[in-house]
Amino acid sequence: MLEVLEMAARQLYTAFSNLIMLAVFFVLLAYLLKGKEVYKQVKPALTGSAFNFSLMSVNLLLLTPVMSIILTYLYGYQWSIIDRSIWYDLPQPVAIFIAVFLGDFIGYWRHRFEHSRFLWPLHRVHHTDEHMNWLTLQRFHPLNYLTTFIIDTSFLILLGVPPFAIVANNMIRNYYGYFIHADIPWTYGKWSAIFVSPAMHRWHHATQREAYQTNFATVFSVFDRAFGTYRVPGPCNTDLGVRDGYSKSFFGELLHPFNFRVYWRKKPKKE
Repeated sequence: MLEVLEMAARQLYTAFSNLIMLAVFFVLLAYLLKGKEVYKQVKPALTGSAFNFSLMSVNLLLLTPVMSIILTYLYGYQWSIIDRSIWYDLPQPVAIFIAVFLGDFIGYWRHRFEHSRFLWPLHRVHHTDEHMNWLTLQRFHPLNYLTTFIIDTSFLILLGVPPFAIVANNMIRNYYGYFIHADIPWTYGKWSAIFVSPAMHRWHHATQREAYQTNFATVFSVFDRAFGTYRVPGPCNTDLGVRDGYSKSFFGELLHPFNFRVYWRKKPKKE
């Protein structure tokens, strides 16, 4: 038990160290883009970020040991649809690119499923941030955090993706996830035909009803375009976050998915 706690503590320390560097980067970027206008956004951003950091801490402390056990169990089977040796015959950059592309493919469909009535109660907490910024990436209910890991990782292991490519996929999609959650008005122009821009993902978090079932990919916008869920009318300047009238306290959000009276008598919706 002591070793497990030490591992979780190390993960939290590493995550906190990374957050400091990310915070410096995004604060400087925000100042370059918005100038002194940034000061007006500090207070609401700090309030939401404290909530996000608390959820991140809970997820790391509680779920790091669990995910380690699951990963060991999944790899223990040594069975996959594709011969694992094929991956090792590829140049590492190519193997990593394919892993990220496949990871984003399963992430797209997993994310769409999270917006169904079955997983929305867990995913909803991610959409309660009304002042979305880069740290909103960590705003996940523990059970949603766990299902994301299980679905995405199981899919890649089933395809025989080697550990180095899975680690690279997780890092690339994670850090790019920070970027697309940041308050940056970029739409990428012609590059938006391939990559998810911050504006594209910001529309996914918009309160507008038309935005609810759109823009599910993390890295490659090609999936949303191919499956009819792409929607970027321009830079996103609309209100953000779920406005459903329910409590957004920390413990209230942890318990809210288990409010069966709310979620199983009628289809949840974003207002």
